[in-house]
Amino acid sequence: MDRFFAIVNPAAGGGRSAKLAGPALARLREKGLKVDVIASTCPGHALQLAREAYDQGYRRFLAVGGDGTAHEILNGVFAGRSAVQRITLGFLPLGTGNSFLRDFTKDGASAASMQALLQGRSRTVDLLRLTHATGEIYSFNLLSVGFTADVAALTNRMFKPFGDFGYLLGVFVRVVQLRWRSLALRCDDDQEWDERRALFLTFNNSKYTGGRMLIAPHADPTDGLIEFVRWGPIGRLGLLRTLPRLYDGSHVNHPLASRRAVRHVEFKGAAAVDIMIDGEVLTLECRALDILPAAVNICI
Repeated sequence: MDRFFAIVNPAAGGGRSAKLAGPALARLREKGLKVDVIASTCPGHALQLAREAYDQGYRRFLAVGGDGTAHEILNGVFAGRSAVQRITLGFLPLGTGNSFLRDFTKDGASAASMQALLQGRSRTVDLLRLTHATGEIYSFNLLSVGFTADVAALTNRMFKPFGDFGYLLGVFVRVVQLRWRSLALRCDDDQEWDERRALFLTFNNSKYTGGRMLIAPHADPTDGLIEFVRWGPIGRLGLLRTLPRLYDGSHVNHPLASRRAVRHVEFKGAAAVDIMIDGEVLTLECRALDILPAAVNICI
């Protein structure tokens, strides 16, 4: 099927998607792109719509909204299936953060996405697969626990309509409420479990989170590797002094920080923890994390 199945999240971007989606889709159709459109009505609905569309034969999808919309589409296609035919995913980035696309363009994700769709241009990217106590979840951006998940949870609940500034507000509130956590894990061929406390642990397919926070400057969504960034138990004053470094990527050079590229992460008897996945926060008992190289085509 050569048609795109576009799922519009009207709530994305604080309602901005509802206003801009129609004109943007009309421009694509005027240029000859074949698009079938449906709107999601609540969290989780885009996942259901994508699952049904895949079963009906669609292999081209268009996420009209933010990273959360794309996340639901990918999970509607991949989760619970033993095998998936290759799909193509395009974006009309009308959400709040749109972090993932920043890896590919600095000149405006919306224009770059439109151009890629009209030119039929795509590239293969990896996916992360988290296995947890009750199933599996797929991620194209990142998974994170600790401070970053705390910030995302607060931002989504209170500050999301403020965009990048709202995320910054969430950061400063969580600095005041600072907590360190331990999540026992080992990577690849490690023999010992790492049970050290940390400010955050983040497992990245791409570089950015929260819009412009360069959380994993060495990440590459096409290299078949998970970029694992750990920042140890820094205090409030130290975090406030170095907070700007999270926005230019230099935090990975901090004495309490470390990074490594891995293919597999195993979690030891993990109790349920809050984990940020592509900007959304879920409470899960994590078991393992793996990389799926070149799993999907992205129009960008």
